This record gives sequence, structure tokens and C-alpha cells, in this order.
Amino acid sequence: MAQTGRFDDPLRHSTIRKRETLADQIYGRILELIASGQLAEGDKLPSEHQISEKFEVSRPVVREALARLRDDGIVSAQHGVGSFVRRRPPQGLIEHAGAGDVAGLMRCMEARLSLEAAAARHAALRASPRDLIRIEDALTFMEQTMRARKPVREADFDFHMAVAEASGNEIFCDMLNATRGLMMQAIGVAQTLTSTGSDARIESVLDEHRQILEAIRNRDAEGAALLMSYHLVQARLRVTDQERRT
Repeated sequence: MAQTGRFDDPLRHSTIRKRETLADQIYGRILELIASGQLAEGDKLPSEHQISEKFEVSRPVVREALARLRDDGIVSAQHGVGSFVRRRPPQGLIEHAGAGDVAGLMRCMEARLSLEAAAARHAALRASPRDLIRIEDALTFMEQTMRARKPVREADFDFHMAVAEASGNEIFCDMLNATRGLMMQAIGVAQTLTSTGSDARIESVLDEHRQILEAIRNRDAEGAALLMSYHLVQARLRVTDQERRT
């Protein structure tokens, strides 16, 4: 039977820092309780009213936080019943990102789905031989560092930037650079979790990048876009699912 009692004590002693985004803080607090195991998969969360009273924030703020948790697959909602824990993220997500930062990182990854799929599509149509070499070099560096379990955030970022540059549209590059800080933080978390995972997990990540390169090299625009989207969806799953090992 779903329980809610374990949620009460942490909430009772929690305070909200008004200078930060309230919905992101609520998201982070609930995520932290789930990642630590204080709320288990299948447990029912307190009602919006209860969470609102505990944190002294409005119910619309709570609804926004819960909606984001649902979007990220962490909780699910049953109409007329409430919200339940669906998936436990790895504890390392909180340790390396910080509970208050995770919501922003997830929104960054969500935006990248549209942006980078389009960049990959155009790269397949426009990449020059020099562009392909740049993408290959970035991938080679990624392979070396990841297989040595010494992740370098810049290696992953450089691969994605090289794809954007190959699109022939500098706006894609400008948009990636505009979110560089969030991207680097998200990449750092993902690489840290991957570097402590199985060899199969490392090879899966590398293979996703390799397939993107091959689609661009083969001038397969739709394939490149789909493979980039697939890679980013898998990356999101790898940092939000405790059970995800590959």
C-alpha cells in the first residue's frame, strides 16, 4: 500500500529560499526525497494543498513543480487520486548537480531536443569534409576519455558544437553557446554517472554519437535528426532512472 508518512518530516524542517525559482526548488526537494529513498517507487505524494502548506508557496507553484516531475518521468498522476513516485533517479544526480539545479538541467535537455535535431538535419545536408573531420576528432577524444573513465565535459560539448557548426547556420552555434553553462553542467553529471557505470553503458553512449556522425557523413538528414533526438532522450533517461544501466 502506498505510503506518505516518510514525506512529512523532511518537509516539516524545510524552508524555501525566495531568491530562487520556487517551482524549481519544490521540484528539487521532492526529487531529493525520491533519490535518497525516503520516497519509494509507488509511494503516493502528499496533496498539492499539503505540499503548498508545508513549503508556504502557492498551489500553482506546486502544480508547476509536479508537472515538471511528470514530464521528466519521475512521478505519475492518477486522475482524482493524486501523484505517485514512478521512477527513482540515481543518488549521484543530486550529489553532482544539486537538488535545486536539476529542474533547470532537465529544461535545458528538453530544449536541446528540438535545437540539436534541427542542427543535425542541416549538418547532414551541408557538412564539408573539414566539418566531418572536426566531428570525427571530437568523437575520437570522447572515446579516449570515456573508455579511460576520465570524462572531459569539453569533449562531449565539442562534438555537439561541431555538429552545429556543420549545419552552416551560425544561429545554432549561438544558441548552444548561450546555454553553454547549463549544457556543461548537464554533460558533467551525465559523464560522471556513466564513468562509474558498466562498460556497456559507456559503449552505448559512444555508439549513439557514432551513429549521428555516420548519418551526417551519409547525407541522411532525417536519420541524423532522429538519431540526435534518440541520443538526447537516452541521455535524459540515464540521469533520471536509478535502474538504467545502459
